[in-house]
Amino acid sequence: MPQTVDLVSFQLALPTEEHKMLRDQVRAFVKAEVEPQALEHDKHERFNLGLFRKLGELGLLGITVPEDRGGAGMDATAAVIVHEELSAADPGFCLAYLAHSMLCVNNLAYNASAAQCARWLPKLISGEHVGAMGMSEPAVGTDVLGLKTTAKKDGDHYVVNGRKMWITNGVVDEVNKTTADVMLFYARTGGSDDRPQITSFVVERGAAGFSVGQKIQDKAGMRASHTAELVLEDVRLSTDNRIGDEGGAIKCMMRNLAVERLTLAAMSLGIARRSIEVMVSYAAERTAFGKPLNEFGQIQRHIAESYAEYMACRAYVYDTSRQMPLDAYGNRLDSDGVKLIASTMGKNVADRAMQVLGGYGYVGEYVVERLWRDAKLLEIGGGTIEAHQKNMTRDLTRGPFPWS
Repeated sequence: MPQTVDLVSFQLALPTEEHKMLRDQVRAFVKAEVEPQALEHDKHERFNLGLFRKLGELGLLGITVPEDRGGAGMDATAAVIVHEELSAADPGFCLAYLAHSMLCVNNLAYNASAAQCARWLPKLISGEHVGAMGMSEPAVGTDVLGLKTTAKKDGDHYVVNGRKMWITNGVVDEVNKTTADVMLFYARTGGSDDRPQITSFVVERGAAGFSVGQKIQDKAGMRASHTAELVLEDVRLSTDNRIGDEGGAIKCMMRNLAVERLTLAAMSLGIARRSIEVMVSYAAERTAFGKPLNEFGQIQRHIAESYAEYMACRAYVYDTSRQMPLDAYGNRLDSDGVKLIASTMGKNVADRAMQVLGGYGYVGEYVVERLWRDAKLLEIGGGTIEAHQKNMTRDLTRGPFPWS
């Protein structure tokens, strides 16, 4: 197997010394702990819960949570750094991290009350509990306002019925089909079909009527994270489990989607960076017709275009992260934009790496085959690329232009 190279140019000039220290810390952890287990857990479709809990020991599971709520108090750029570094070795494991730290923990930190944060965040931040977020449903994906799960008020409780689909971290114990410890989810509490009233709630493992419908298996990629259908049948939740006001979840949903899309774009950066390192090293070592592969124009095109596209996307992602507030509704135009451009870039770069490696690229041992499979999900999950195109066109039409 060719040795990968860690190109000096990939050492991003970060805005603060704290960010640089964070990257160094995560990169060392990835090399020592994440990389050695990646192929095996992908092969057997297993989530590495023990490794996940080590992220809690490093303080990464609450990286964007304010310090007064028990977190590291870091910014969106810090979240991007962690997601890029983890994905350079194991995007599937990183996806489990994203679902926990961004979709559940970050969401609670900025939208739940102080009492609710004290109730749920400590064990989520330590890694004792695994979090998930339920938005998609069997018949509803990108059209989130079309969700069918309902929560009907009954005294000081809500009775919840519905099904959530494609839920990352939905299963924690695959043998016993144990649900996530804490799931934040969205449900209809009123309104009409064209103007639904959406409210967010938390349901905990063990709640009567909360169960795993099925574990989704045989996925093309992201196999190191568990995906499941979760079922809510007459689940009774106290009003203390409602996050925010009744009908007030749309703004919270949109705010959290922005950081989700930013960190998904960062995952694509990690996939692309690793793919470039592999193909550069391989093309320098492998010969054909008496010459190194990197002396052939076709191979040079794959390498050069991949590097340029990666660098362009990296600049866009980090520029967007520096401007993204975590406590307010951010810039949807660019949170959509970075995921739109980076997700396709990551897939294309991984594809070129496979082409450069030829038959060796097509087998799991050489990393890029796994990265290639994992990359495709990023054009689908967290909003499809078609949804980003729609949102961005609408936002640009409304104006003003960002450069005005």
